[in-house]
Amino acid sequence: MTRYTLYGAPISFFTGKVRAYLDWKGIPYEEVLSTAEIYRNVVVPRVGFPVIPIVVTDAGETLQDSTDIIDTLELRHGAPSITPPGGLQRLFAALMELYGDEWLVIPAMHYRWHHNRDWAMRAFGELSLPDASPDEQWAIGVRRAGPFSQAAVLLGAATPQMQAAVERSYEALLAELNAHFQVMPYTLGTRPSMADIGLYGPLYAHQYRDPASGELMRRIAPNVVRWIQRLETQDAPRGGDFLDGDEVPATLDPIVRRQMREQMSVLADSAQRLCEWLADHPQTEVPRMIGQHAFELEGVRGERVIRPYSLWMLQRARDAYRALEGTDRERADAWLDRVGGGSFRDFQDPPRLVRRGLTVAPAG
Repeated sequence: MTRYTLYGAPISFFTGKVRAYLDWKGIPYEEVLSTAEIYRNVVVPRVGFPVIPIVVTDAGETLQDSTDIIDTLELRHGAPSITPPGGLQRLFAALMELYGDEWLVIPAMHYRWHHNRDWAMRAFGELSLPDASPDEQWAIGVRRAGPFSQAAVLLGAATPQMQAAVERSYEALLAELNAHFQVMPYTLGTRPSMADIGLYGPLYAHQYRDPASGELMRRIAPNVVRWIQRLETQDAPRGGDFLDGDEVPATLDPIVRRQMREQMSVLADSAQRLCEWLADHPQTEVPRMIGQHAFELEGVRGERVIRPYSLWMLQRARDAYRALEGTDRERADAWLDRVGGGSFRDFQDPPRLVRRGLTVAPAG
């Protein structure tokens, strides 16, 4: 069997997501810490820009982007799958990956850089130069972490009022997840799905591991902590079952309602702005950010960057919905009505997108 090398880091949001998948799937791999030397000699030569995680096969193939890594390995390694067989559960899982990757990044970055900043600077330094002195690690950590430390502001957590709103939303989400994991070990049964893997990235690397936000999680959401530890330790890899009857339990409804209430209007405006940008910039590569727009969270208005990549992730969930037919579509529509998902069902899609590195482009 092919053996893989995962280049990543414990502090990395998306490394956590890929690692949890590899561990549950039982795919053999070696993890290599992405020091400054590894970035210089391995990552940048292979993908052209400094990003983790990447996965390299023993044949020398390089996989980049957590979603593409998992999609590729799912095709190669077969059953058991993290993709549920039922259409409604598949739709839920795709929505949760979108939510974890593209929305929960806001509280993840806010708590890291507004509540765990000094710890994170030192962690970046220890990662970059593991054999250096503490002073040297601090200096390199400040330099390396600089671009990342701006992420919370770019994503919208710029003012004290919006930071408080992010915290209210996140702590309410923790309570909702805590109630679900009190009655079920994973989102859709006794086996993790892509929903669990997608939520795990932001909740593990930035919230569970960072000291201040980790203490918060242990205090108000102990069942979420136990869910993270189940995925982290994998006592029963490749085991468990999805709920029968393509059921998405009602205990998950508050989480999806929150996603629909908070994220969908941002995605709708992003789609409109992307269409306008494409009309004004024909035959031009789409950048990672195309300006800023207003958004609202917990009654507070703020500004955040427009990230076209989020629309590629949304496209995957829309594809899962459009693939449903007959009674499966009827059940999905009834479920979307139940969770306030009309804006998702009736979403005005931009041109079809393909991923290119860290950004996207119109297909064709």
